[in-house]
Amino acid sequence: MLLSALLLGLGGSFHCIGMCGPIAIMLPVDRSNKSKAIFQSILYHLGRMITYALMGFLFGFLGKGLSLAGLQQNVSIIMGVIMVLAVVFPTRYLTKYNLFRPVGGFINKIKQSLGNNLSKPSNSKLFIIGFLNGFLPCGLVYMALIGSIAMSDPYLGALYMFIFGLGTSPLLTGVILAGNFLSVKVRNKINKLIPYVVVIIGILFILRGLALGIPYISPPTKKLDINRKPGMGHHNMSIPEKTFEFNFLY
Repeated sequence: MLLSALLLGLGGSFHCIGMCGPIAIMLPVDRSNKSKAIFQSILYHLGRMITYALMGFLFGFLGKGLSLAGLQQNVSIIMGVIMVLAVVFPTRYLTKYNLFRPVGGFINKIKQSLGNNLSKPSNSKLFIIGFLNGFLPCGLVYMALIGSIAMSDPYLGALYMFIFGLGTSPLLTGVILAGNFLSVKVRNKINKLIPYVVVIIGILFILRGLALGIPYISPPTKKLDINRKPGMGHHNMSIPEKTFEFNFLY
């Protein structure tokens, strides 16, 4: 399922041009030196990916808690359904609720810090800009975080988000180096494909949770197989001569 993180990042990177493109264009990179500009772009992306990984780690803990409660399959199905509903459900019903009001002050501080660092060109500042950029509200990041919950493990959740950030990097690098090289018309056409990518990934998570036995997509759940193993003796207790060996079959 880690591949779905890369697909979501690559497919959603066109959305990133619209959301983070202005920041990418304003980055204080040395565009007169391509090698240096690429290195500086990597620092910016690394900052973003570390932020994403930290969030994925935390959300992975949430998924692990649900998994320990015996809900691992259900978590995968629920997260997949949420992804699909987020695309299908009309957004006009969600916009009337200010979901970011509780963290509005934090977001404003992030924006202020971003503005301050954008005016101070240095390699360390580029990393900080990327790190701060990762905290800005973004629907695509939220979809990826849903995927990290479904990983049911903090480390896999962190890796899922890091790979997602990696997938968004190539196109944003093009924006950093060449400016806004895609017309609005082209971006709008490509953006129309992003919901389909999200739905496909959501369906993959649903299939994963259903455990239909489909290789690489919907593997079967662990089945407890009890094989009798002879020759263990009684050990002065009234127990059968044959004990049991438990094997988990996949």
